[in-house]
Amino acid sequence: MSWWWAGAIGAAKKKFEEDDTAITYESVALIIGVTGIVGSSLAEILPLADTPGGRWKVYGVARRPRPNWNDDNRVNYIRCDISDPDDTRAKLSTLTDITHLFYVTWANKPTEAQNCQVNGEMLKNVLDAVIPNCSRLKHICLQTGRKHYMGPFESYGKIETHDPPYTEDLPRLNYMNFYYTLEDILFEEVKKKEGLTWSVHRPGNIFGFSPYTWDGYSDCSDADLIAEHQIWAAVDPFAKNEAFNVSNGDVFKWKHFWEVLAEQFGVACGKYEEGQTLTLQELMKDKGPVWDEIVKEKELMQTKLEDVGIWWFGDVILGNECFLDTMNKSKEHGFLGFRNSKNSFISWIDKVKANKIVP
Repeated sequence: MSWWWAGAIGAAKKKFEEDDTAITYESVALIIGVTGIVGSSLAEILPLADTPGGRWKVYGVARRPRPNWNDDNRVNYIRCDISDPDDTRAKLSTLTDITHLFYVTWANKPTEAQNCQVNGEMLKNVLDAVIPNCSRLKHICLQTGRKHYMGPFESYGKIETHDPPYTEDLPRLNYMNFYYTLEDILFEEVKKKEGLTWSVHRPGNIFGFSPYTWDGYSDCSDADLIAEHQIWAAVDPFAKNEAFNVSNGDVFKWKHFWEVLAEQFGVACGKYEEGQTLTLQELMKDKGPVWDEIVKEKELMQTKLEDVGIWWFGDVILGNECFLDTMNKSKEHGFLGFRNSKNSFISWIDKVKANKIVP
């Protein structure tokens, strides 16, 4: 039974075995966005001794200084602003041993036109620095998302979208989308190196407070599962040059998960009342001082409220009807990984508690 079927579940919780002997690396990963949710999971899983394609040497790139909670990852941390072509070239063109590139970052801008321009330039800067200088480069994983099928935030309710469940072969929507821009850049750039393969990964994370999501079905994508999915595509010959959805493989209702959330934090669970609406952005707009008091009282990591929650993002994504995808293509190509979403939900709450981000 392959690692994807049996060993992957809970892989990030394994402990490293101490080994005084010198390690010979079979693969070298470059993670762009190493402090993000999926980037952090990749940074935990790739260095494990039994990760397929390994042993792995790992470089991790992020714009900010290395955070304290990232210190224990076996990653060569590189602070780099990939929106700056000069900084990107200076920092990344010297990494000539890279075999696999994992691109799991994005920048949010006010309009989709700006998203297309800025995110496209970021990816192009990275590929321009890496592809010509890495003779052993084999594969590039690009992470996008379910907005590939739904359109960008600004188009919600304005264009006709596909009926779910979403399959990877659905045509692009007739609206600009920076995911399409990233794909087009990737497809063009891989042509410059013979034998270089790619994969596109489209996770989804649909949650919300509207009547639709409260009593309707939702699904989500566990960050560790996404990381495992990308590693699979990076090393499995049957996954090359394909786009894949990636989600946990089950569904849930928020009216049930809301009770789980309340239980984990020891608070009473409110009840949804028909006809009432709530926006997180409005609810949280004046709660910064309250969060500051909580951080001080509970001796949490020093953060501001805007660091721990992007409220407008929650309102836009989480307040829509449920949109589901299918994992059939991944299964047909050999990836049978999954997550129990309730257990995943609790596990990530435990993790942010353990890192003293929330009480």
